[in-house]
Amino acid sequence: MDYERLIDEETWAFIRKTGECYPEDAVELSIQEQRAVYDEMALEFRAPRPDLVATVDREVNGVPVRVYSAGDPSRTVLFCHGGGFVVGGLESHDDVCAEICAQTGYRVVAVDYRLAPEHQHPAMFDDALSALTWAVETYEEDVVLLGDSAGANICAALAHATRSKAELAKRILGQVLVYGAFGGDVNKGSYIEHAQAPMLTRDEVLFYQDVRRLEGPDAPDLTYAPLQDEDFSDLPATVLISADCDPLRDDSFDYRDRVVAAGGRAHLVNEPGLIHGFLRARHSVGRARDSFERISAAVEALGQGIWPYD
Repeated sequence: MDYERLIDEETWAFIRKTGECYPEDAVELSIQEQRAVYDEMALEFRAPRPDLVATVDREVNGVPVRVYSAGDPSRTVLFCHGGGFVVGGLESHDDVCAEICAQTGYRVVAVDYRLAPEHQHPAMFDDALSALTWAVETYEEDVVLLGDSAGANICAALAHATRSKAELAKRILGQVLVYGAFGGDVNKGSYIEHAQAPMLTRDEVLFYQDVRRLEGPDAPDLTYAPLQDEDFSDLPATVLISADCDPLRDDSFDYRDRVVAAGGRAHLVNEPGLIHGFLRARHSVGRARDSFERISAAVEALGQGIWPYD
């Protein structure tokens, strides 16, 4: 794959800066050491919170959350962070949540779900469900689900699983899923085409898939891999953002196609020249900045019950 041609110099500068945050022996680090390095990398790119955004940390139903607000929120966003279900937390995506809050005016509830390998699936899903339940019981505003990478997986799993909980499902207005890992076929398409992509490789995807369920699958499980669901009907309005130079890219295409085939609303934006994790580049890379604006606009539109994609 000719990444020198596909990826512009701004994005390469971001890739190089990210790489400089990792030691040469990063593959030999313990899980705790990997988390520390990831947090330091996130801090390197962290932008200041907008002045109008206030936060409070809470523990709800046993799950730590951070609540962002600016003024009088009209909606709530439940945010689940990326990090392969292994790294990341409230600090790693703090600036993303703060900027979504500032740009939309919505309250944002960021979920600090338990991480693998100490906690196995479905711990992450269970924590997100607990936080979602608390949010809809606590606030009058309906909810938009937002997540990146592993967090997009969790958000989609929530959308699928809550269809059987009518009171909860009717409070979900939509979902915005950013370069999500939904459990697609790792032996074809973008998994092969971009097996050695910058920022995320196929081998790393396989590691993250396996580490949160060490025992292996007993049966298809939509809360583990939403693409394993046989029923894509009655899902909330869905906007997917994929990075073109990403082994996970085709998961978003497959997810969109299955929602549309089931009669639902789904829209996909595939970002040319961008790589997995580009949210962190939104202040230094023009393409990432433009994509973040699209993400924020999608969250705001779904929160207002607007579907501008027909």
